[in-house]
Amino acid sequence: MGNMIIGVPKEIKSNENRVAVVPGGVEALVNAGHTVLVETGAGVGSGFDDDTYAAAGGSLVEKSADVWAKSGMVIKVKEPIASEWPHMREDQVVFTYFHFAASEPLTRAVMASGCVAIAYETVQLPAGELPLLTPMSEVAGRMAVQEGAKYLEKFFGGRGILVGGVPGVEPATVVILGGGIVGANAARMAAGLGAHVTILDLSLDRLRYLADVMPANVTLLYSNRTNILQQIAKADIVIGAVLLPGAKAPHLIRREDLKRMQPGSVIVDVAVDQGGCVETIKPTTHDDPIYVVEGVIHYGVANMPGAVSRTSAMALTNATLPYALKLANLGWKDACRADRALALGLNIVGGRVTYPGVAEAFGFECSDLTDVLS
Repeated sequence: MGNMIIGVPKEIKSNENRVAVVPGGVEALVNAGHTVLVETGAGVGSGFDDDTYAAAGGSLVEKSADVWAKSGMVIKVKEPIASEWPHMREDQVVFTYFHFAASEPLTRAVMASGCVAIAYETVQLPAGELPLLTPMSEVAGRMAVQEGAKYLEKFFGGRGILVGGVPGVEPATVVILGGGIVGANAARMAAGLGAHVTILDLSLDRLRYLADVMPANVTLLYSNRTNILQQIAKADIVIGAVLLPGAKAPHLIRREDLKRMQPGSVIVDVAVDQGGCVETIKPTTHDDPIYVVEGVIHYGVANMPGAVSRTSAMALTNATLPYALKLANLGWKDACRADRALALGLNIVGGRVTYPGVAEAFGFECSDLTDVLS
């Protein structure tokens, strides 16, 4: 393919501090023979200034519109918002988190633009793993414990309990619903702090695996209604970590169940952006993260990784860069032909929906990937 011009615009969605490519990623793309246009200030929210990008070989561009206009591929963190829609154009590759099924206006705008929309969240390995969602799940799982620990403090209305306790005083009890990537990362952090940790999951295979890798203060329990009710009654922190790819999370804790919980206990529902696994959870922001229902503190921040933007931006670039290099080196068609996992990232191409979940959400026709790549 030779040289591709790649654009990294500044994220303008509210409260989004991450940047799609950190300076190390820019350097790798430039070393592979490509030109990288970085909008001035793009990395500031993640702690990377313009000089660092220039030193890495990036070309700084003042206006977002110019980044979009000159780039054959635009790499972002969040889906383009309405003011960015007019910038997308035919045959341009846009590589970012799209979550199309959540927004028909976005889906229609991308279809109308004729661009090639490749969604991080649907790139999928043969075993089912979602490699570009994994790093953010790791961040959110680890952060859930830190946030839960904070809101357990009396000052925030919590029970006034130190997660790890001290010698002679019991530590906190942390109950985690779901033993996937989020749940396992949360368990590791909570266990490291010295809490009593219980993970509930439906998969016996997963529970067996976790039993092998988790420390001794983590108990593994099969997830059913009886066990959930028993566990939340003694919990200081409950972490919701149940995610069904592309579907709404099931409500495992109902409103009436909160009466069984201890006053001042904390629920952190990481699945809130998919509807949450707690009936009473609703999305909150980093500015105003918590509210109380039935004496239980609810933390429902929908973009948790945004609070630790430097770590998140680096983790995201680590995961996306190999795919970005393939797209730049080979062009999107050949890159997707060569890599089935990346091909599954194709959601909309030249006005045609190519991902079944997106087509189903809005009743659009779904084009066959083989036709699109031929």
